[in-house]
Parts: sequence; C-alpha cells; structure tokens
Amino acid sequence: MALEPIDLIVVGLYALSLFFVAIWVSREPDNTTKNTEDYFLAGRALPWWAIGSSLIASNISAEQIIGQSGQGFAVGIAIAAYEWQAALVLLVVAKWFLPIFLKRQIYTMPQFLDQRFGGGVKSLMSVYWIVLYTAVNLTTVLWLGGLAMNSLMGWPVIICMTALGAFAAAYSLYGGLKAVALTDIIQVVILIIGGIAITWIVLSQLGQDTGAVGGFTKIYEELPGHFKMILNKDHPAYGDLPGIWTILGGLWVLHFSYWGFNQYIIQRALGAENLGEAQKGLAFAAFLKLFIPLIVVIPGIAAVMLASQGALDGSALAEKSDRTYGELMRFAPAGLRGLVFAALIAAVVSSLASMMNSISTIFTLDVYKSIVFDRSEQHYVFIGRIAAFLAMIIALVLAEPFIGGFESGFQAVQEYSGFIAPGVVAVFLLGFFSKRMNTTGAFVALFTSIAANIVLKLGTPDIPFIIRIWFVFMACMVLGWLVSGIIRNTDHADISTEDASFETAPLFNILSVIVLLLLVGLYIVFW
Repeated sequence: MALEPIDLIVVGLYALSLFFVAIWVSREPDNTTKNTEDYFLAGRALPWWAIGSSLIASNISAEQIIGQSGQGFAVGIAIAAYEWQAALVLLVVAKWFLPIFLKRQIYTMPQFLDQRFGGGVKSLMSVYWIVLYTAVNLTTVLWLGGLAMNSLMGWPVIICMTALGAFAAAYSLYGGLKAVALTDIIQVVILIIGGIAITWIVLSQLGQDTGAVGGFTKIYEELPGHFKMILNKDHPAYGDLPGIWTILGGLWVLHFSYWGFNQYIIQRALGAENLGEAQKGLAFAAFLKLFIPLIVVIPGIAAVMLASQGALDGSALAEKSDRTYGELMRFAPAGLRGLVFAALIAAVVSSLASMMNSISTIFTLDVYKSIVFDRSEQHYVFIGRIAAFLAMIIALVLAEPFIGGFESGFQAVQEYSGFIAPGVVAVFLLGFFSKRMNTTGAFVALFTSIAANIVLKLGTPDIPFIIRIWFVFMACMVLGWLVSGIIRNTDHADISTEDASFETAPLFNILSVIVLLLLVGLYIVFW
C-alpha cells in the first residue's frame, strides 16, 4: 500500500520544517563563523530538555523501532530489557561518570583516554569507534530504515537508504551538534506521537469493539509467552536473552559501553551548559526510556496475533522479523500513515545525523588534528563535514552486504559491539576509580576483550553471548588490574575521582527514585 497524496503532504511538511529549523538554530551572528566548540559541542550551551530529548531521538533509531519491533514479534517483551535496564544505567552515568568528564572539559571519549593513558590508547580507540560507527551503526540504521520504507513504498532498498542518508546530511552537516540536538526535540515529539498512533491502531485492530485496551488485554491473555521478561532455557531466543543472566550478566556491560562511553550518545551531555543540566537531561531520558517498549515492542507482539488471523503474512515475518514494523504501518489510515511514516523517518535520520556528527568529531579532533595541528578552527570544521559525508557514503556501500544477511539487525549490532565493549568498560572504570591502572593494563584489557571473545565464540558457541560478554568483562578487569601492578610505568596520569563532585540536586534524586520504583514494578509484573 503506497502513501497517498495526504501522506506525502504530511511527510513533506515534516521534512521542510525540520530542515528550516536546523538552519535557523545553526545561524551565527554577523561576521562570525563556527569554531570547533560550536560545531562539535553546540557551544557547550545545551539545556537539560534538549539533552534528554536528543538522547532519546538519537537512541530510538531503526535499530529500536524496526529491530525491537521485529524482536517483539519473534521473542516478546523480554527484548524490553534493552530499554528498561538502560534507564538505571543512565542514572549511574549521570551521577558517577559525568562529573569526571565535565570536570576535564573534554570533547570526545578518546580525549579522556589520552589524558589518562596517553596517545596510544587514544589512537587505538579512535580507530575502533570510527570503524564501529561507520561499518556497524550507520549501516544498520540505513538498512533497517530502508527495509521499512521499502515495505510501505515499494522503492528499491538502496534508493530508500540513499534518500534517508541525504536527508540526514542535508540538515546536520552545516549546523553540527546544535542542529542535531535542537531539531531532535521535534524528532522525539513526532516519534512518540507516531509510535503511540501505530500502537493504538494495531491494538484497536485486534480489540475491534473493545478498542485498543481490549486489544492489549487480548494479546496479554492469549500470548502469555510473549509477556515474560525472564526466558526459560528451552526458549528459542534464550541464546540472545538468557533468562536471569539478562539481569546478572553482560547486558549491563553493553549498556554501560553504549550509554556511558559511546561518543554519539554522551556527546549531548558534554555539550551541556553545566553539570546540573547534563544530569537532569539524563534523568529525563531515563524516565522516557521506561515507556519506549510501548511504541516499539507492543506493536510487534500484536503482529503475532494479526498474523495468526491472516491479516499479516506470518511466514514472511517469521523469516525476516525486521519487516514487522513496516508491515504494521499499512494499517494506518491515509494522513495518519504519513505521520507514522514521518515518525519512522525522524527516528532514522536523527540517529544518522548523530552518528555522522560523532564520527566527524572523533576523526577531526582525535585523528586528523593530532597530525595536522596548526590550522584554523574553520579548517577543522570543514574537515569534520567532509569526514561525516564520506562516512555516510561508505555506510551506503556496506549496508546490504554487511547487515542484510542477518536475521535481526538489532541483534547483529549487539553481537558486534560485544567484542570490544567489555574492554572499553573495564578501561574506563579502572581509569576512573583505580590509581594503579596504567597504559599497559589498558592495552591488555582492550586486546583481551577481542581475543577472549573470539576464542569463546569459536570454542563454546552454545554459550549465550550475553553470558560470554560478562565472563570476558571480568577477565578484562582482573588482567588489566594485575598487569598494571606487575608492569609498572609512569606514562599515564592519575585523573581519579578526588577533584570531581558527585553530589546531585534534589530534583535529580527525586526523578531517580521514581524511575527506580517504576523499573522494579515493571519487572515484578512481567517477570
């Protein structure tokens, strides 16, 4: 079912509005030009509401809307662990990590590693993050977004991906982080409205006379297996979500790597007006994370029953669950379908823009500037734009051959990220809180992460990757700490926690308690 003229008008109005707002907020006073702080960190002037909104808009990409909706179809509510546990991690990052980062006035994560462990560790991680964001994150978002557009519009996937990439580049290359973060406020509103709309529509389709509430009651009662957070060992998806290990194991490692040390996420907090605004922004994002499964997972579960009734092609969705959300969009009436489609575009392009900005930041400030260090601020801004554009081109080329063969793009991202995440988290945690940790220990932890993951994956393929990641993380922590004591060197700086304040404002504390209580309640209900 193609988009009708009213749908195209809605999508067109959204696109034009976003583009003009991006240009307007990015404008500079007369006779001034953007410097690196303006372009890469929005002039360090972001308020809490912009930070929280941008975090959610950047995070809820095609990986979440397309990938988790597909996993909702295939697995059920258990996939919501990626959303709900993230809320707790955001609070920890806000209280314990941000004070250290903002105290040091850093632009990038590699810059912190340079201050703590020296240029070698910084260079290694700069290359890793550039490759990961380009070859995994950008490609996955492009591919999944292209699949959804293909399901609704019938265009070739490569054309859909090119259109999404061009739109993201059109408004983000000029304005930098300020354009991305402030337009994300529009993106997150459209995203939530569109997400709630599709959830309401598909549940109403099932509920008929009883409406959306009746539809939810129906799937909750008739699909009890899809409303279990903790899967049994005999569940087909146990390998991806291994029961109690989702709470006790490596899922926390992935969360801390993503929310605490991931440039394209934490960059919003680095651009805050001050520490208090950054912490409130992360608490706001944590609160919103608790509601994300309503708009990404529940529609996927509803698709199971719609498929059993013949309203959807169940065999096709079972073969490629990532097509679930695109197929559900067909139930939306004309006009509203355009809004839902705009929400999907909002999710995709906001993430693409965020990743492009982070790739350009790391490449320009941590790689290029360390080699070419005597140029003007405007030159580095120009290089950042070129780097972002080239990253998008590379991602377009790699998307289908690299991600297209996976059954679930969402799980593919977790698997790839899991090879280095244990080492990254170990290096940062020991770098924060252990004076003993040194450069040699950091290298050992990072290489152990990759080597141990490869050995365990090949030697014990039946161990779920979340459990494997937890074992590898513990090995990285122990070996990094031991080697630092055995091979002592002085080529590192002690930037531990004495000079950072971990006190938080009453509002942050109240929000944290509310989030924790809601999180506990959700796990009790869906255990």
